Amino acid sequence: MKQRLNQASPYLLSLLRIVSALVLFSYGTQKILHFPVAERVPPVMSMPWIAGLLELTLGFLLLIGFMSRAAAFVLSGLMAFAYFIAHFPQNFFPSQNGGVAAILFCFIFLYLVAAGPGPISVDARRNGGQA
Repeated sequence: MKQRLNQASPYLLSLLRIVSALVLFSYGTQKILHFPVAERVPPVMSMPWIAGLLELTLGFLLLIGFMSRAAAFVLSGLMAFAYFIAHFPQNFFPSQNGGVAAILFCFIFLYLVAAGPGPISVDARRNGGQA
């Protein structure tokens, strides 16, 4: 059983990257492309709009696994920034201030900076199977 889990580990890393990036990418599509339709659309060049642009572009790069470590690094910082600017001032507790997703994204992306994108990625394909 342990051997099977060890063999699956790199692929689960890729799955973690893909799912996390896809969810973040959807935040960017909502802010920038207005899909799905959002109640509030941030004004162009506002801080939420710029965050949406980063979520859209870097989220896509992370989704396909291209320049993954750099994209994950910037996105980790973006999520930390989002937490401390938008959520933390409301309340100390993440369950109360709506910042749970920002914290989780921050640390998932920080992990991806160190671990890399996994074998199912453009980066791995470009490097002969090694990401």
